[in-house]
Amino acid sequence: MTTTTPGPTTLTPTLSQLWRRSRWFLAGALVLLLAALLIGGLGGSGGYPALDPRSADPDGARATAQLLRRQGVTVDPVDTPAALDASPGADTVLLPLPDLLTPDQLRDLAAAGHRRLVLIDPGDTALGILAPGVHPAETAGIPLSIASASTAPDCPLPEAQLAGSAELGGQLYDLDAGTTGCYPREGHPALAEAPGSGGTEVIVLGSGRFLTNQALAQDGNASLALGLLGSQPQLTWYLPDYSSVPQQAGQRSFTDLIPAGWSWGALQLAVAAVLAALWRARRLGPVVSEQLPVVVRAAETTEGRARLYQRAKARGQAAESLRRAARHRLAPVLGVPVTAGEPDGTALLAALADRLDRRSPDQRDPGGPHTLLYGPPPTDDAALLRLADDLDALERQVRQP
Repeated sequence: MTTTTPGPTTLTPTLSQLWRRSRWFLAGALVLLLAALLIGGLGGSGGYPALDPRSADPDGARATAQLLRRQGVTVDPVDTPAALDASPGADTVLLPLPDLLTPDQLRDLAAAGHRRLVLIDPGDTALGILAPGVHPAETAGIPLSIASASTAPDCPLPEAQLAGSAELGGQLYDLDAGTTGCYPREGHPALAEAPGSGGTEVIVLGSGRFLTNQALAQDGNASLALGLLGSQPQLTWYLPDYSSVPQQAGQRSFTDLIPAGWSWGALQLAVAAVLAALWRARRLGPVVSEQLPVVVRAAETTEGRARLYQRAKARGQAAESLRRAARHRLAPVLGVPVTAGEPDGTALLAALADRLDRRSPDQRDPGGPHTLLYGPPPTDDAALLRLADDLDALERQVRQP
């Protein structure tokens, strides 16, 4: 009888096993990638800021700019302080957020000789340079600000008298002598007219909501916008760049506030971390056998390994372990030498056949030695138990004197 010895069982995981093990990690990575793309897409939107004359958004001012152009006013949007300085003597200059300019730029603007400056929500610095007679109103040391609402002008300013009620609010102001206040809210005006240096007329607005697309058609907002911004043939509309606010003289950044010793200490820690990483990443040497700190019973090791096989449903590996152990135990009994860690299959089966032929027919293994020792893996747990019992019966038959 010619038999062939099957090759060793491979422990390399299949593609389906790899997919089952890694699918949740891949799903998590995909979710993180989609979230990063979504955040990047939202962060990279090219929308316009509020009160931008090019914006058709509700908080934009495109309708106001078009209305001024229809009245013959030249609207010139500029987005940098340098461009603002390049147009000296413009009839009207609109500054939505004048505090984004440095004090030196504000002084240059005050000395440029513009006929009218319109300031929206200016702070103390801009008011102190461009409109010294106007101060932010305060309540208990906190600037007084209120939501925009329809308000009567209640002042002699011609533009306000012509427009009538309009939506004014935002920052409220206190006025010195020689200034005019309009649209009072809570006893403080939301619009102020003050003389500037060189004969410049300065209009201070607590809020520019009445200039937006969504509010221009309400009350007298359009008339007030035309009166304040369209009284001169040219309007320079400054678009503040919120991402590039210049650093004022004397200001220090966060890194300037860190002592030099901390910087050198951080550098030393970084070098130490790199050296520690290189030290721990060195190539390991050969495996060194060590004595176990405790003695573990063989039965416990066998049971633990069996539970691992059961959890992984590795019936093929468990069956191969049982068969390999049985072959190693039968080979010395039958006088078959073990070469390269495994007895020769042909010699082992021939010796088994010779030993079993000497027994009575009822003592022979019904499945045959070849099927027991080199057969296919069992299909279920019951077949694995039967295989273990049959291997024990085969060993008893061989060892029976």
